Amino acid sequence: MLTFLIDDKDHCRRVDSLLRNLLPGAPLAYLRKLLTSGHVQVNDAQPDAATLLRLGDRVTLKESARLTSLLAGRRSGLDIVFEDTWIIIFNKPGGMPMHRAAEVDDRNLVDVGTELLRGRGEEVKLRPVNRLDRGTSGAVILAKSPTAAGMFGRFVKEEGLDKLYLAVVAGELSGEGTIDEPLEGKESITRYEVLCSGNGLAVLALAPVTGRMHQIRQHLTLIGHPVMGDVRYKGYSLPPGFPGFALHSFRTSFTHPATGRYETVCAPLPSLFQVLMSTCNREASAALLPRLAELSITPPTPLLP
Repeated sequence: MLTFLIDDKDHCRRVDSLLRNLLPGAPLAYLRKLLTSGHVQVNDAQPDAATLLRLGDRVTLKESARLTSLLAGRRSGLDIVFEDTWIIIFNKPGGMPMHRAAEVDDRNLVDVGTELLRGRGEEVKLRPVNRLDRGTSGAVILAKSPTAAGMFGRFVKEEGLDKLYLAVVAGELSGEGTIDEPLEGKESITRYEVLCSGNGLAVLALAPVTGRMHQIRQHLTLIGHPVMGDVRYKGYSLPPGFPGFALHSFRTSFTHPATGRYETVCAPLPSLFQVLMSTCNREASAALLPRLAELSITPPTPLLP
């Protein structure tokens, strides 16, 4: 048996995401077979694909010649947090643009992700279902085909995505609240809860009720607590080497329009984001990490993308 202990970089990752990143060249059918055949165990129990891994969990894989060969494959430069035949969800690095049309930089998520899949032998051109700003990290959905893009595009427009963000902001505050400030003349609502505060910083969980451009970033600036590193909206600069700014799309949930299954996908926190959280309040942020998967902000209306 091969054993893997879950650490910070995989905390809150789904089991199928761990397998995909361990075995980057494996067909999806092979990964499903590993799970259904009992060849994968978490803490000596058989998980399902959507089981969320926690710090200290022990994952074991039954050894085989094929598994060993696939483990030796070259790892992807992108973190895949969910994949099926319709879509792929990446944990986008902060500082990487979504596509070439939006930014000058040639290295962008759509092109790099498309090259990744073509390297596996899949002739696809990825299309964004939703988008994240260049400086924002975390879960973002891309469709594998025009059919999938149309299906998910309609779903997002009609039903929306249930999204939870984490942010490190300037200034200390406490409690929870709703920011209800129009942006560009349109209704805009963001709910938030303070998770910890100290040393001139605060860590917030945020749920956007509406989906305006730069909504979370603008709303936090309007209440006097801009996202750290977001200089466009009056956020203080971060230490050199921190990519993007301290806003992370942590959890995305949706009813899959093709399968009908309700999927919850978490994007593990970047290491430098965790360091910034500990700068805010070391003890409180350490206590926060184990309960990240249970974070919940109940919005007054269905969440939009």
